[in-house]
Amino acid sequence: MTNYIFRPMNDQDALVIADWHYEEPYSFYDFKNDEEDLEELLDSKARKDAYYSVYDDQNRLIGFFCYFNDSGTIEMGLGLRPDLTGKGLGRAFIQAGLNFAEEKFNPSMFSLSVAVFNERALKVYERVGFKIEKTMMVKSNGSVYPFYSMVLTEDKV
Repeated sequence: MTNYIFRPMNDQDALVIADWHYEEPYSFYDFKNDEEDLEELLDSKARKDAYYSVYDDQNRLIGFFCYFNDSGTIEMGLGLRPDLTGKGLGRAFIQAGLNFAEEKFNPSMFSLSVAVFNERALKVYERVGFKIEKTMMVKSNGSVYPFYSMVLTEDKV
C-alpha cells in the first residue's frame, strides 16, 4: 500500500470506524471503550474539518487521521484498520498523514499522545522522527492512564 487517499470523514465511515475492534492489549483504542471519543467521532459537527478517512488505491477504508490546530502545532490522532496493524504498514501510513497535514495546514510542529504501554506504536513514531516530550496522565476509557506526549518539528517531516 503506497497510495493513500484522504477524504473528509463522512457519517458512514465514522460508523464503520466506531465498530473497529483491536486485539488485546490494543482494544484500549476501541472507540466503544471511551464515550467522549466515540461521541466526537459520531458527531459530524465535532468532526468537521478535523477528521479524515484514509483509503487505499482500491478504495478500501484503511484508517483515519484527526488534526487539531493549536497555534501552528498540529495535534494529531490516528487509527489503522485493526486487521492491518502489526504488519509493517505503520511508518508509511503515518508519513502519509504527516505529508497530508503538511500540505493542508503548513504547521510548525506536530504532536501526538500515545499510551505508555503501546510500545509497538511508540517505536513507529520514533522511527518517523517523533520525540518524547513528557509523560502525562490522561483521562480515557473511564480511568486515568500514563501517556507520552510526543513532538515532531516541521523540518523533520
